[in-house]
Amino acid sequence: MNRKLYFVVGLYIRFKFIMCSFSFSGFMIVMYVFETYLDLRQHTALKLPTLPKTLVGVISQEKFEKSRAYSLDKSHFHFVHEFVTILMDSAILFFGILPWFWKISGGFLPIVGLDPENEILHTLSFLAGLMTWSQITDLPFSLYSTFVIESRHGFNKQTIWMFIRDMLKGILLSVILAPPIVAAIIVIVQKGGPYLAIYLWAFMFILSLVMMTIYPVLIAPLFNKFTPLPDGDLREKIEKLASSLKFPLKKLFVVDGSTRSSHSNAYMYGFFKNKRIVLYDTLIQQCQNENEIVAVIAHELGHWKLNHTTYSFIAVQILAFLQFGGYTLVRNSTDLFRSFGFDTQPVLIGLIIFQHTVIPLQHLVSFGLNLVSRAFEFQADAFAVNLGYAKDLRPALVKLQEENLSAMNTDPLYSAYHYSHPPLVERLRAIDGQDKKTD
Repeated sequence: MNRKLYFVVGLYIRFKFIMCSFSFSGFMIVMYVFETYLDLRQHTALKLPTLPKTLVGVISQEKFEKSRAYSLDKSHFHFVHEFVTILMDSAILFFGILPWFWKISGGFLPIVGLDPENEILHTLSFLAGLMTWSQITDLPFSLYSTFVIESRHGFNKQTIWMFIRDMLKGILLSVILAPPIVAAIIVIVQKGGPYLAIYLWAFMFILSLVMMTIYPVLIAPLFNKFTPLPDGDLREKIEKLASSLKFPLKKLFVVDGSTRSSHSNAYMYGFFKNKRIVLYDTLIQQCQNENEIVAVIAHELGHWKLNHTTYSFIAVQILAFLQFGGYTLVRNSTDLFRSFGFDTQPVLIGLIIFQHTVIPLQHLVSFGLNLVSRAFEFQADAFAVNLGYAKDLRPALVKLQEENLSAMNTDPLYSAYHYSHPPLVERLRAIDGQDKKTD
């Protein structure tokens, strides 16, 4: 009788696992089909042989052809990468690879003299295996993207040794930082009680502040060299602009982005009265007119002045708290763990399963955040225009578009779903409109 009961229960659990796998695989495939549809629309837009009317006479035909070729190469690569990814993710889910690997990682611990019943050690063993698998499966795509596509279009400046060195540094940082963070999360979940969501959120909030503080000071310099911007007209203009806006600029750096890529950028960071601005050396090289660089900085300072960074940070914290609250509702659900093939309820696995269950909401939230981000970009552009930088911001954006070989033709649905920044055509139109208002 007991054998029959165990057999029936086993069949029931297996049936639930298969149905759950079909359900989540089905959703992943639906999302893959939808996003592939958008990718195909964008691919069609990229194949257009002419510039948008707004960019005719602004972007040279030579740059347009280079941009078109680069974008199409990336698009073809993206199709292959996404297809392989959905195949692997579906196989992992359907064939129960995660629960199998969880058991294997626990079985490895006694071999090296460690306690397999210790959840923290078991979890770290599991993560080490996942990281190894991720590195192996991602490496061919990273190598092709960097040394074929980026090199073909003149962007890649890395040697293979530099690539390997950066990869090893990243792995080493993960080995150093991950264990204490993972251990802390497991302990919090085990001891959190009814206030678990608050404790988890508080820990991640403090961790994000710590990482935002140490990353530019300790981690970023491991990969790039940061040097003070030399004295001269450019430095004086940026400092004058910052002073006029009461921006507490403490340091102004140039980063050697050109050692790895010829893509260009600029950004700012820091808390309270300790703000820093970083310019890519490629940006300085590409913008011959210093006022164009200052206009780009005016745009970035617009984000600060209009509190965009603060609003975004608060939004992320609210979403994190809601996610942790949702996790507390399902973390003790035996049926949920069993439906994914797990006969135990490890903390990390619970978090992974919960992330799978809220994927639909995450897509909606991501779309909403992109809409907000695009609105912020328009506002920052308008801020720079109101400061009198319209005639410099316009050519600066065009120059960045040209030098980075960004897509000139974009599908409206694709850009609305994927882009956190508006396409150049829309930004130029908005800048012209705002400039007319200020005249």
